[in-house]
Amino acid sequence: MGIDVLLGLQWGDEGKGKIVDYLAPKYNIVARFQGGPNAGHTLKFDGKKFVLHTIPSGIFREELNNLIGNGVVLDPITLEKEIQKLVEVGVDFHHRLFIARKAHLILPTHRYLDAASENAKGKAKIGSTLRGIGPTYMDKTGRNGLRVGDVTSPNFLEKYETLKQKHLNLLGQYPAVEFDLEGEEQKWMDSLQLLRSLNHVDCEYFINQALADGKRILAEGAQGSMLDIDFGTYPYVTSSNTITAGVCTGLGVAPSTIKDVIGITKAYCTRVGSGPFPTELHDETGELLRKEGAEFGATTGRPRRCGWIDLPQLKYAIMVNGVTQLNVTKLDVLNIFDTIYAATHYKIDGQLTDQLPFDLCDEEVEPVYEAFGGWQESLEAGSDYADLPAAARHYLEALERYLGVPITIISVGPERASLILKD
Repeated sequence: MGIDVLLGLQWGDEGKGKIVDYLAPKYNIVARFQGGPNAGHTLKFDGKKFVLHTIPSGIFREELNNLIGNGVVLDPITLEKEIQKLVEVGVDFHHRLFIARKAHLILPTHRYLDAASENAKGKAKIGSTLRGIGPTYMDKTGRNGLRVGDVTSPNFLEKYETLKQKHLNLLGQYPAVEFDLEGEEQKWMDSLQLLRSLNHVDCEYFINQALADGKRILAEGAQGSMLDIDFGTYPYVTSSNTITAGVCTGLGVAPSTIKDVIGITKAYCTRVGSGPFPTELHDETGELLRKEGAEFGATTGRPRRCGWIDLPQLKYAIMVNGVTQLNVTKLDVLNIFDTIYAATHYKIDGQLTDQLPFDLCDEEVEPVYEAFGGWQESLEAGSDYADLPAAARHYLEALERYLGVPITIISVGPERASLILKD
């Protein structure tokens, strides 16, 4: 047994939550290994919509344990809100949700700093979700952070006040922004009562013991590969490693434990916030993709930038992640188009390439497209792959040939059952 990894191959919002929910019955544990409440995984079933920001997407499967790993940064207020919604729909989670003691805490002043820092950047904003993620990871690497295990320490309040004062000193360097620190701090302190009541574990021992016991584990990524702090479109990235390598540091496991890597891509491409996006469409087609795909952020509600699928970018993400199989989501959004395009190369300084440049921000990149005929008919959920329109199969098989990785699952709608299995 080992750990299978499921992660996004674009700039996030690829539909990971739904795929995790579908695959979850094959596993014993679903584990989040990085990121924080800036990520939102949306699931739809029984006519209801659920958005998870911190809790793994396996929580709705009553036989599964769910682990928030040490690589995650956790806001107790957000966690409390998520848990309240689970309680409202009758999900029994107490014995199935585990939190790493070494996961770092997002303080109210982290969010305050995030807002002040982003505001001060003016036109150079990186598109932060203002959830305090960046400042929390900065404290983690700066060895100042507070961790989940600290909330049961007898000198917790002393540690809290020391870090808070550091933040207040830093805030003096920025122009003033509106932030109700007193009110947010009260909510944060109140939310600790619930956090203390949950199952805290030493993640590295917990997960390795599960592996020794023959348990099957699915590591659930948040955000997307192109937001990775090292290999994404820097500086328009998140503050953690969103790629497969992040599983090892985010859960405390050896590289040899990683088995299958399942990469999720939309049938087209989207991005939220600032940063380079070579295939972005600034026309009616982009607006149509946004409308048909309901492309608005699950966490922020911000409209997503939309464009055609970018195969050089996907090939890059597959390489750095070691992807062994592809899942394609939102194929149904393309139903209305008579012609569909896929970028197969970039033209940079007059030269064709299928490799990403060192810095997409500074390079003038012109995508080179291949056209595919559309199918202009509905894709039925639960159909066999062979029943898909010939044009849809041609498009998917062209993706497989270019990317060199088999497609195993295709999503053709938002509901849990709207999936087609290939091979």
